[in-house]
Amino acid sequence: MNSPAAYALIMLIAGIGIPVLAALNASLGTRLATPFAAGAILFSVALCAALVMLVATGSTAALAKAPAQPKHLFLAGLLVAFYVLSITWVAPRFGVGNAVFFVLIGQLISAALIDHFGLFGARISPLSLTRASGIALMASGVWLTQQA
Repeated sequence: MNSPAAYALIMLIAGIGIPVLAALNASLGTRLATPFAAGAILFSVALCAALVMLVATGSTAALAKAPAQPKHLFLAGLLVAFYVLSITWVAPRFGVGNAVFFVLIGQLISAALIDHFGLFGARISPLSLTRASGIALMASGVWLTQQA
């Protein structure tokens, strides 16, 4: 599966999952009276799913390479924890749509910077006027969806 259409479909499904994740975990956090318990449950389920995929794909040997990797790459775990815990706490107070709106704006900004500078080994895609205009149009569209 090395098709741009397949990649787009996978990421579309992942994008659909982000607000669903936010709503489900926010509800669980509210019911448990703490976003931290909901986050711990979410990460436990996620760990189990990742381990199942690791075993199913025969990739367990890759774990032995982890200690030799640059330590800054492990910050991704802190970032996902921050996202899950913050959306779990904020969404019930601010609304899932509003919370995800600001997540999307942040994603547009950081994705443009990562691509422009080729940060973290990303493929360089310079921020041209056309690309910046497209990002601004996307941000405007996200903003419009939140207007009553």
